Amino acid sequence: MSADDEHGRHHQGGADTLVHPALFYADDEAYLAGTVPFLREGLDAGEPVMMAAPPHRLDLVHAALGPQACDVVFHDMTVAGRNPGRIIAGVLRAFVDEHAGRRVRIIGEPIWAGRSPAEYAAAVQHEALINVALADRRATVLCPYDTTALAPAVVADAERTHPVILERGTSSASTHYADPAELAQWVSGPLAEPEEVGETLVFAAPDGPRVVRRAVAEHALRAGLDEDRAADLSLAAYEVAVNTVVHTGRPGLLALWTREPGRGAGEPAAVVCEVQDSGWIPDPLVGRHRAGPAEGRGYGLSLAHQLCDLVQIHSDPSDGTTVRMTACLPAAPDLSARGASARRP
Repeated sequence: MSADDEHGRHHQGGADTLVHPALFYADDEAYLAGTVPFLREGLDAGEPVMMAAPPHRLDLVHAALGPQACDVVFHDMTVAGRNPGRIIAGVLRAFVDEHAGRRVRIIGEPIWAGRSPAEYAAAVQHEALINVALADRRATVLCPYDTTALAPAVVADAERTHPVILERGTSSASTHYADPAELAQWVSGPLAEPEEVGETLVFAAPDGPRVVRRAVAEHALRAGLDEDRAADLSLAAYEVAVNTVVHTGRPGLLALWTREPGRGAGEPAAVVCEVQDSGWIPDPLVGRHRAGPAEGRGYGLSLAHQLCDLVQIHSDPSDGTTVRMTACLPAAPDLSARGASARRP
């Protein structure tokens, strides 16, 4: 089989299985060569086609597709996937389920230069879990990686999360592909200890979740979140606290802190709340299912993913479960630059 034939086989995939290749590119030309034909092949085959990527990549591909761009669904991944934990349910599964019974073709770029370390770890976990969440779905999900802007360790992680690698028009099986559930568990923690914890609170049934909600809202407002975002974070914490009292029957621990800008290896300024309990969640996809209130178990964590800028979950049968929820604070204005501009003649 020629390289071109192999490339096409991996792009098309089986009739009823997931195909999940990583595209390694080093410049705009390589990016377009790997993405535009992929999208056009899908359109020509009558497949529903979607692309979720950072805006500058969307603009590049949109222009190259010309009139065919009207037939592609585009999502700004910096918005839809700011929290990587919401991509599977809110972007990928939503599109697949909308077109049930048909094979779909998707470009998803969840990792780019500038992701914070915690966001990056969550994105690696997301990439691994695509292989679990969509294993029996009729989908091809192509994930581009910028080998010029991203560190070699990031490229190495892509080889562990993708069974197929595409580079310079050649397709090959990844020799470093790892078991998705095991890799996701390894990436998920234990979570790094915060540099500083502002408040802690032990809570229990029956009033514990309401106490948690009130404590998080008050802390968030004092830290500078607006009322809507404070309400989002406090509701997420409430849902997680409900899980603790309902499913463990034992007290939980709430920790709250405000992360200053530049702390935590360049993480943005944020309000962070963390719920720890004695329970264990064996489902690696918890919080990533398309869930509603009627589904019960797992809905609270799904809602937390939708409400927060980042949700990190580490669960171990010997250590219990930690759920860390982050809401980023608005960036402070650059007063020094404003002053320099005002002084300019």
